[in-house]
Amino acid sequence: MVNQVAADPRWRVEHLPFLSAVSAALMLCAASAGFLYGGPEAALGAAAGVLVVTVSYSMSTLVIAWADTVRPALLMPLGLLTYVVKYTLLGVILAFGVTSDWPGRLPLGYGIVAGVVVWTGVQAWWMYRRTSRK
Repeated sequence: MVNQVAADPRWRVEHLPFLSAVSAALMLCAASAGFLYGGPEAALGAAAGVLVVTVSYSMSTLVIAWADTVRPALLMPLGLLTYVVKYTLLGVILAFGVTSDWPGRLPLGYGIVAGVVVWTGVQAWWMYRRTSRK
């Protein structure tokens, strides 16, 4: 079974549809909570925070999966470059949020935190479930 998994590159991204659906549900919940907290601006901020994490984590997964299938030697440099770009953009977004007077800045931060916790937890659960089948 191990050789079949290694030969089939789809296992690297098979979790993305499920995680995207969970993120969409979280985005709706975050927008609802943000709206109840502070109106439309807070709803937009909370949803945008979850969206930033979803796009960021999906991008990392796709780049790493691509590098691993094309040339495994590219995995470390491209993975590190992806993380540097991702966290630089996240830092810029958070710096904008901290320095602005936008009413959605606090929900944006909470949306990012919720997105990271939920994505990481669901991905860990997915991988545990996948490896426990063997």
